[in-house]
Amino acid sequence: MKQSIVKDLTTDEVREKIKEERAAYTKLKMAHAVSPIENPMKIRAARRVIARLQTELRNRMNNQQAAGN
Repeated sequence: MKQSIVKDLTTDEVREKIKEERAAYTKLKMAHAVSPIENPMKIRAARRVIARLQTELRNRMNNQQAAGN
């Protein structure tokens, strides 16, 4: 998921997407623990997507707090 797509999401959609991506990441890790998955780079990609989403959410929260002060 590209950063431009993440910026287009609403804050609630970002929160929901984080939950979905974390669930998918957990499934991927379990599948890899049981038997090696075909492309282990998917694990890294999933982690990075979660990080992008969390960063965007944190930036939005900081901007809201700054605007409120």
